[in-house]
Amino acid sequence: MIDQNNINEIRKTIEEFFKKATFEVEAEVLPFEEKTVPVKIKTEEPRILIGQNGQTLAEIQHVLKAILRRKIPEQFYLNIDINDYKKKKTEYLKETAISLADEVALTKKEKILTAMSAYERRIVHLELAERKDIITESMGEEPERRIVIRPYA
Repeated sequence: MIDQNNINEIRKTIEEFFKKATFEVEAEVLPFEEKTVPVKIKTEEPRILIGQNGQTLAEIQHVLKAILRRKIPEQFYLNIDINDYKKKKTEYLKETAISLADEVALTKKEKILTAMSAYERRIVHLELAERKDIITESMGEEPERRIVIRPYA
C-alpha cells in the first residue's frame, strides 16, 4: 500500500523531473484512490507539456511511472493532470457522448467518432453504458481506433 513516505517520494521525483527539464511547476499529490495516485500539476506553460491531444502529457506520465517503479515497489497507477486538462477533456467527452447518443437514438443512424486513445474511449463507453436505446463499440486498429454509436435494434 502507498504510504506517506511514498507520496513524498512521488512529489519529490516529479518536482525534480520537471526542474531538470527546465519547467517550473507546482505539483500536488492528491490522496491515493483505488490503486491510483492522482497528481495535479500547475504551470505557466501547459501547452508545451500537454502537447497535441494530450500526447506529450501521456508520454511524461509514462516516463515518470517508469522512474517511480524503480523507487517504489508497490503497484500503483499514476494519473497526472496538467492545469486540469484531463478533467476538462473528460467533461467534454462525456457531454459529446451524451449529445451524439441522443442524436443516434432520435435519428436511428449510427455515428462514428474521431479516433481516440484507449483512455478516452473508456470514458465514452462508461458514460453511455447504462443507456438502453444505443450500443457503443470500438472498431479499427490503434492509433485510428474509434467508437461507433449505434441505435439499439
